[in-house]
Amino acid sequence: MHPALWISKTGLEAQTINLSVISNNLANAGTIGFKRDRVVFEDLFYQNFRQPGSQSSQDTELPSGLQIGTGVKVVATQKQHIQGSFQTSSNQLDMAIKGNGFFQIQMPDGSIGYTRAGNFSTDETGQIVTAGSGFLLDPAITIPENTTSLDIALDGTVTVQEQGTAAPTNIGNITIATFINPAGLQSIGGNLFLETGSSGTPVIGTPGLDGVGELLGGQLETSNVSSVEELVALIETQRTYETNAKVLSAVDQMLQFINQTL
Repeated sequence: MHPALWISKTGLEAQTINLSVISNNLANAGTIGFKRDRVVFEDLFYQNFRQPGSQSSQDTELPSGLQIGTGVKVVATQKQHIQGSFQTSSNQLDMAIKGNGFFQIQMPDGSIGYTRAGNFSTDETGQIVTAGSGFLLDPAITIPENTTSLDIALDGTVTVQEQGTAAPTNIGNITIATFINPAGLQSIGGNLFLETGSSGTPVIGTPGLDGVGELLGGQLETSNVSSVEELVALIETQRTYETNAKVLSAVDQMLQFINQTL
């Protein structure tokens, strides 16, 4: 097989994966708390026909060698944990993190998941749960049945005004988990992440203190996907794919010429 055929094949495969990532970013442009992905490319091993620095004569060395690359591969997708914009919500349970950190969610198996999506609701017992799956917020907070209004402070303090009472009641405090490498978290869908060895262990803190983000009640953090940037990346991916396909076509024509001529 002609080497250029294999090299172009790796380019086509890499751009196909890149296209899938871009399409997922665009599909989640309206997902609350979503963080865009970026594809990381890496060149494949090289064939060294002449080693740089080897002797060209008794007293001279090669200033550069002869190295032929063998293509490209996708080695990773990185979550871009950049702050999204905020939108005002009429739901008193909606909240957003301004800065670093994640909400902690109790998973069905007893483990803890993490999310930036603050569109919460309540279950039949009044406990705060995720709007999509109904998983409990950790630490658990229960809204009294006779609550007339609810307020979430910047430091995570949750107070309610109950019917028939004059002073507000403190019903709990929301804590936030931070990671030294949030890009190392594992995405599992449902706006949820899991801790991994690459993310490091979570550090639980009070919102607004020691580098932990503040809580904004009555607001939601939107996706950090820029549709314009993704469309530009889409065009670049398409052009790169077409270029690799043209190389395949050129090699095919060269081989066809050789077969017909010889």
